[in-house]
Amino acid sequence: MERQHACRVDDLADGECLRADTNPPVAIYRVNGAFYATADSCSHEEWSLGEEGEVDGFEVTCSLHMARFDVRDGRPLCLPAMRALETYSVEVIDGDVFVAERRTADTPAV
Repeated sequence: MERQHACRVDDLADGECLRADTNPPVAIYRVNGAFYATADSCSHEEWSLGEEGEVDGFEVTCSLHMARFDVRDGRPLCLPAMRALETYSVEVIDGDVFVAERRTADTPAV
C-alpha cells in the first residue's frame, strides 16, 4: 500500500476510532495521543471496527460478537476471533494522519 491519507488529527479524540476510506479500508484508533491502524473488518466476521468498534485502552471490541483485538499488533484477545487483524504503519504529518506499509501479525490463534 502506498501512503494514503486517513484523516486529520483533530477528527479523533483520545479513545476514539473511525473508518478511513482508504484502499483497503482501515480503522484508525487514537490511544494516549498515538495513532494506530488495523484492517477495518473484524477477522471473525465482516463488520466495521472503525464504525462500530468500542475502544478501551489498546483494545477494540467488535460490537457484533464481542471479539477483542489489540490495536497495536492486531492480535485477537478472545474468542470468537482466532485470526489477527492486519495492521498498518501510521505517520502524522502537519496534522494529517497517513497509513502505509501493511504489517501482518505473527500471532498464534487464541
